[in-house]
Amino acid sequence: MRRFIILTGPTASGKTKVSVEVAKQLGTRIISADSMQIYKGMDIGTAKVTEEEMQGIKHEMIDIVNPDMAYSAAEFQKQAFSLIEKANKNGEIPVVAGGTGLYINSLVYNLDFGVTPNNDTIRQKYTQLADDKSTEYLYNILEKKDPEYAKIIARTDKRRIIRRLEIIETKGESAYEFRQSNTDDDYLMIGLTLPRDILYKRINARVDDMIQMGLVDEARRVYDAYGDINALKAIGYKELIAYFKGETGLDEAVSLVKRNTRRFAKRQMTWFRRDKRIVWFDVCTHPCIEDTINDIMLYIKRKGF
Repeated sequence: MRRFIILTGPTASGKTKVSVEVAKQLGTRIISADSMQIYKGMDIGTAKVTEEEMQGIKHEMIDIVNPDMAYSAAEFQKQAFSLIEKANKNGEIPVVAGGTGLYINSLVYNLDFGVTPNNDTIRQKYTQLADDKSTEYLYNILEKKDPEYAKIIARTDKRRIIRRLEIIETKGESAYEFRQSNTDDDYLMIGLTLPRDILYKRINARVDDMIQMGLVDEARRVYDAYGDINALKAIGYKELIAYFKGETGLDEAVSLVKRNTRRFAKRQMTWFRRDKRIVWFDVCTHPCIEDTINDIMLYIKRKGF
């Protein structure tokens, strides 16, 4: 039986700081569950933890692939479980921290990532449809055919949208199962929350900080090196790519990053709120974050972790 602690919540809710403090007190490591922080060289736009913020705590599943490489939730599940088992053998109960819903669900639900063979004819049909219409058009089709899956991927994630439509049309194996909880492992699910107005202010301020830290240069560097890759469809990059192409001004691009990030945070909370196993901690309940961390640690200890 694997033992681990999930710490999740919307973007800008304080997961980095809280997870490091919890890991320090538990004497353990952190396994990132962020689908964008896996990419090398995409640091500012993904709010990747810095060496200083790590405070000596080992972080896994960060900077593991180049931006032009495909990486699936099935691969995350396999690697994360392997790292959890390794930590457990070392006497550690790792903290899995991040806000990517499908990554989290791959650990706490019995997701069967069955392999459905590619169907080039169907794939080409949907690829052509995306070119003729738009990725948004394909997403709307997916939303009607499989609304649950549509909720957990970006509207701009053309590769995953096409693959899911391909699986549906070929009546292939389901790539996930949301209703069967993982009862084979021992884990806690902890969520961070805060009032929406405060969260949105944090998001806006963080985007401003990212711009000051050099996000525009980072996005340009990755774009020049790899072109229009899927990783650059992520919020914080796609808006700047439009600016590079002359489709929008810089101020408008930054405004869109803020708006799209706020919308993403709202979708994250909608997604996570459906899982009643998550115990939520409001980071604004106390005057300082340390008090919230103390409450979380008391809960962890009370549960025997």
